[in-house]
Amino acid sequence: MNKLKIFNDPIYGFITIHNSLVFDLIQHKYFQRLRRITQMGLSYMVFPGAHHTRFHHAIGCVHLMQQTIEVLRFKGVSISEDEETALYVAILLHDIGHGPFSHAMEHSIVNNVSHEQISLLFMERLNEEFNASLTLAIQIFKGEYSRKFMCQLISGQLDMDRADYLKRDSFYTGVAEGNINSERLITMLNVVNDVLVIEEKGVYSVEKFLNARRFMYWQVYLHKTGIVAEQLLIRVLKRAKELLNSGVSLQTSQPLQFFLMNDISLNDFNNEVLDVFAGLDDFDIISSLKTWQHHEDFVLSNLCEMILNRNLLKIKIKNKKIKSEALENHIDSLIKKYQISKYEASYFVFTGQISNQAYMLKTQNINILHKSGKVEDLSKVSEQFHAKGLSKPVTKYYICFPKEKL
Repeated sequence: MNKLKIFNDPIYGFITIHNSLVFDLIQHKYFQRLRRITQMGLSYMVFPGAHHTRFHHAIGCVHLMQQTIEVLRFKGVSISEDEETALYVAILLHDIGHGPFSHAMEHSIVNNVSHEQISLLFMERLNEEFNASLTLAIQIFKGEYSRKFMCQLISGQLDMDRADYLKRDSFYTGVAEGNINSERLITMLNVVNDVLVIEEKGVYSVEKFLNARRFMYWQVYLHKTGIVAEQLLIRVLKRAKELLNSGVSLQTSQPLQFFLMNDISLNDFNNEVLDVFAGLDDFDIISSLKTWQHHEDFVLSNLCEMILNRNLLKIKIKNKKIKSEALENHIDSLIKKYQISKYEASYFVFTGQISNQAYMLKTQNINILHKSGKVEDLSKVSEQFHAKGLSKPVTKYYICFPKEKL
């Protein structure tokens, strides 16, 4: 039944999938769902081209992993066929647990369950279906495999996930500063004592990679308009849950209705719940917004209309915490204008914070391999790399409130 599969990718050109298990997993309905999950949530409200999906991204990651294994084997690193397949499977399925609009909905639909935890549940379920052929991939995904560099390729400072999403997101948003040379980075990879290293001549490529990542976070992923849109979407689901639980009827899809009516935590995720989650995608949310914009509830209808018509709240970002007086003033004026309660007004006036850290100096350092064989942390090798600047978490604060009128 299986055949050579070729994808035409706008970033890398033709991508060939030559592993039969990977091909079968791509064909599975759980993975096909990723075609209906946008990679960058609501960022298309700022960057109109950012409509690419998690499906795109996962296939790209497999392509980069194929290149990496080829490079490492050429340099004498032993990788068995089973390990090779496991690396492909782990990177293919690393994002399979994302819900609608990716990170925007991560803690709204389910109660404190991350997409990584749901990805693991999907992988374990698929492992049952595929006769335990995902066991090694799951070990690597969990970071429990003895060969550390394999775990680093799935989740680390220079993993295939970042190597693809920076290049891909830069392409689809049109933000050229985020573009990285992932092929050059991969060519510079090596392994010493089962730990991933970058050869000395690749230092400048790593510097460019970290700077691109920092730029993309502040200018794209944490763009103020994207933050407002995501916050409004989170509040739509919160309000919908409140209304449903108080007996108000809301028209929506069955999978979304299930998660709105039930408070699902990690312990509740049996096979039935996982199948319901697998029926959720961006279209459930969008169709609900289109229906709910006409609802009689003041809060729900206005929130939905704001997102659909991109008539968003105003946002101000500061370096210092927002004073409570500023918040109260906006809430008071909203109460007077629309005769709503303070609680209802809090849906339209709120504060929050965003933070970014480009380089995890202590937890996931990047090691540079000198020609002499000596291995050192990037911060000690790079001339212009300000380790303290890039490794220090930067936090900013924001306040959102309505423009002239709702």
